[in-house]
Amino acid sequence: MVLTNPKGLFDPAPYGFSHVAQVAAGTRLIYLAGQGGEREDGALEPDFRLQVRQALQNVRTALASVGAGVGDVAKLTMLVVDHTEEKLRIIGPELDAAWGGGMKPTCTLIPVPRLALDGMLFEVEAVAVLRT
Repeated sequence: MVLTNPKGLFDPAPYGFSHVAQVAAGTRLIYLAGQGGEREDGALEPDFRLQVRQALQNVRTALASVGAGVGDVAKLTMLVVDHTEEKLRIIGPELDAAWGGGMKPTCTLIPVPRLALDGMLFEVEAVAVLRT
């Protein structure tokens, strides 16, 4: 997989994503269900930043279960309750930390009025690519 940011498009790095992910033939796609900020016991912190951090850790845990890591992620879809630019300024650095400063995958952020659980503020799903 190759991640790129073509000339002629704005620099998405501060927002935690890339514009293009190229996936080669002969790879295995891994789809992760939406991961919220729930801890293993199902509890949610009330703080948006902590939910984002936990959700990204949950993505890392799910990826590791199939022998993948964040560098294998081609696409993220994020759902944010009552999205604001302030929340975007939280998400970018949390993605950067979760990806260890590496190139982030393509991403779409979708503002939503509510998620599945009361108190759930953030959810992220991922598509990863592994060589076969």
